[in-house]
Amino acid sequence: MLAPAAEPGHPAPMIDLNRLREDTPGAACRIHLNNAGAALMPRPVLDRMLRHLNREALIGGYEAAAEAEEQHRAVYASVARLIGASPEEIALTENATAAWQMGFYAQSFRPGDRILTARAEYAANYVALLQVARRSGAVIEVIPDDPHGVLDPEALERMIDGRVRLIAITWVPTNGGLVNPAAEVGRIARRHGIPYLLDACQAVGQMRVDVADLGCDMLSATGRKFLRGPRGTGFLYVRRAFLDGLHPAMIDHFGAPWTSVDGYDLRADARRFETWESNHAAQLGLGAAIDYALEIGIPQIEQRCRHLSARMRSLLRDVPGLRLHDLGTDPASIVTFSLGGHDPAAVKAHLAKGGINVSVSAPSSTLLDALARDLPAVIRASPHYYNTDDEVDALVGACRSLQ
Repeated sequence: MLAPAAEPGHPAPMIDLNRLREDTPGAACRIHLNNAGAALMPRPVLDRMLRHLNREALIGGYEAAAEAEEQHRAVYASVARLIGASPEEIALTENATAAWQMGFYAQSFRPGDRILTARAEYAANYVALLQVARRSGAVIEVIPDDPHGVLDPEALERMIDGRVRLIAITWVPTNGGLVNPAAEVGRIARRHGIPYLLDACQAVGQMRVDVADLGCDMLSATGRKFLRGPRGTGFLYVRRAFLDGLHPAMIDHFGAPWTSVDGYDLRADARRFETWESNHAAQLGLGAAIDYALEIGIPQIEQRCRHLSARMRSLLRDVPGLRLHDLGTDPASIVTFSLGGHDPAAVKAHLAKGGINVSVSAPSSTLLDALARDLPAVIRASPHYYNTDDEVDALVGACRSLQ
């Protein structure tokens, strides 16, 4: 057991770091600090996917799916356990955007309906809001932030009236480390009977998620980020009592079996949002990733992520010319910064030469927030629980070397 030095307010948890790194083949050759993009898969995830792909190659895709039917069904139970739901409330999707879109486009809007969202809303979500607003005559309104740049629940409460048709926010936006008060938003939505769609894409896998506490009617997430699953996976949660009022914007004969010449019946569970064809190997990998995270313990993961990101922010503050762009009083494990006089893409390339993976987040990814704060393109470093203090220090040293 290794217990790295703690940062103030975020004591480092006891976690078997040696085993976790041995389980992570990529950790031997890179310092991977792009977990908010796509994390390194642990070996059990890779092994589960390869076993299924080998079976597909040997006996055929349909036959391998039939053989793995019980294990595939268990993925729904794993997702449900991760977020405090029931398996019947889970649909598996190819990514978080598809999951979010399925929930959003199942809503109906009329002229004058109000859609409330956050200033740091992700581009993929916001352009969908714009499209529906243009088609329907609904209007989009942005919930004000508090002085720390966090969505202000009191301001949201003041915005509520009979025309509010949907609240749709991102819990942990793509940059800035911001953690919006998702549960407080949920309490307001429930109190007023307003549908609530929560994008948890970058929260799931790095912090505790309980849909009952959050009070959301729908929640979307991906497998590739902090869950450490494969790309091309995601899921949608739909609260059971909310499901019956939703008709997916697109259906096939899996989500809506053809029951007569001129009729079909929607499935009674959330899988009405699925289609018949899916990537079974990837979905089994998603299940393995969730089981792996649950075995480690989400509280331990969250504590270690906050320790590493707090250490990173503390050290980066002392780098001459470096400016942090994070928001909130207790930010998540996504650290964004710019380095004066250096193009972010060039900084990323410099770090890559040293074996350090980060990403660059363009202003267009969160345009409203970028315009409000005059944000440039920012470098995004997102440590995860399998990273080490030394790897954080290496990033800081590489940034210093550019001065």
